[in-house]
Amino acid sequence: MDPFNFEDINSYVERFGARFLDYLPNIISAVLLLFIGLWVIKMLKKVIVKIFNSRNVEETLKQFLLGIIGWTLKILLFITVISQLGVQTSSFVAMIAAAGLAVGLALQGSLANFAGGVLIMLFKPFKVGDFIEAQGQSGTVKEVTIFYTKMVTVNNQLVILPNGKLSNDNVINYTSEGTRRDVLTFGISYNSDIKKAKEVLVALMKEQVHILKNPEPVVFVAELNDSSVDLTARFWALNENFWNCHFYTIEEAKTRLEAAGITIPFPQRDIHHYNLEKTQPKKE
Repeated sequence: MDPFNFEDINSYVERFGARFLDYLPNIISAVLLLFIGLWVIKMLKKVIVKIFNSRNVEETLKQFLLGIIGWTLKILLFITVISQLGVQTSSFVAMIAAAGLAVGLALQGSLANFAGGVLIMLFKPFKVGDFIEAQGQSGTVKEVTIFYTKMVTVNNQLVILPNGKLSNDNVINYTSEGTRRDVLTFGISYNSDIKKAKEVLVALMKEQVHILKNPEPVVFVAELNDSSVDLTARFWALNENFWNCHFYTIEEAKTRLEAAGITIPFPQRDIHHYNLEKTQPKKE
């Protein structure tokens, strides 16, 4: 008996061809609907961005809402395309719901990240452009998405933090208050004039235009160490001027303290050498 029945094969091919021709209009319309739908979603997002910009919506909230709107529209488009192919929408939605439950249980971390993103939007511990420190990382917030927050470090490295952990962790926001206080410590020798050193440091800070006059800069003796008297200098500056004032004050303080005859000590060690041969009794 011939295992290959060409008549049956021809019959299957003819039926498949006829069925394919019946579905071909649906396939073509579904593909066109997919491409047109993606184009419409892209245009809608541009319109929404213009609306957000005209109403001065915060950048963090704008990015988050755009992410939700984009995903929602794509899911609706996918369901529409599937229904265009002849799949029953009701059964398909039920299947998606069942699959969604299973996937949700498997991806609890992603759901936690989504919930964390919502909490960040509600309580706003930071926004795009803020310099923050969280989970052992510090940098400028670049983007807040549905699941993750992206920030750029001072070394221009991109750090991606999950929103779930970020919303439940300690976050230090260095930008939100607009100003920052710097605390610098300078050690001088015990033989140096403390009053004169304080006058030099106060004058240095007060002459800088970017250091705020109120609260005014202060200098005080913070600690008496083993080899130095530690003076602490404190000043306030706007966020955008903070680091320039910080580095300039450190460099200029050393130069001016030395010019004023103030000694800046450094660790020293005294070594005493004994001649053991002289200390030992002579043998007869």
